[in-house]
Amino acid sequence: MSYNYIKDPTEIERNSFMQIRQLTDLGGLSIEQQQVVMRIVHSVGIPEIASQVRFSVGACTTGMAALAANSAILCDVEMVKQGLTKRMLKRQPLCFLNDEGVVERAKRDGETRTMAALAAWGDYLAGSVVIIGNAPTALFKLLEMIAQGAAKPALIIAMPVGFVGAAESKQALWDAHLELGIECITLLGREGGSAVSAATCNALLRCIDGEIY
Repeated sequence: MSYNYIKDPTEIERNSFMQIRQLTDLGGLSIEQQQVVMRIVHSVGIPEIASQVRFSVGACTTGMAALAANSAILCDVEMVKQGLTKRMLKRQPLCFLNDEGVVERAKRDGETRTMAALAAWGDYLAGSVVIIGNAPTALFKLLEMIAQGAAKPALIIAMPVGFVGAAESKQALWDAHLELGIECITLLGREGGSAVSAATCNALLRCIDGEIY
């Protein structure tokens, strides 16, 4: 038994993004925003999801500058960290979810582990790229921290997925980003996840390297 299919990875990627351009509404987006949206569509296989992506005014520019400067990358879960393209990173992304004391802190304070892990973010937040792909509670907690005076990241990529708090947390970010003075890329609604969030950061990294489709 044999099948007729494309085996060359370069050809697969080229054909994929050619189809995505044909099927996705990219009108009114900058080149960098187009690359982000296309990577998101590529990661879920749903062109219509493009309408749910939101960019703050300086999101791509500020985020790319931070990534080019090797600023800290903070991830809510290990799956986001593992989804980042390693060959494009000169600094190891950070995730503190499994650090010693996180479980105990979460139990003590009656919160999720992802919320408790944010206690370790303080020294890295200023000028960082934050990627939240799984935990709405982490996004809510981060917004509370910034509102209370915590250092501001250069960019927040926030695409937690789920039925409890996911849509609400992303809407809260979008509603508050101007008041808080933060740049963000988010995906409104319940959809999202680690792969989509990592793909967004990877798109910016590829733009820095001139990999444009």
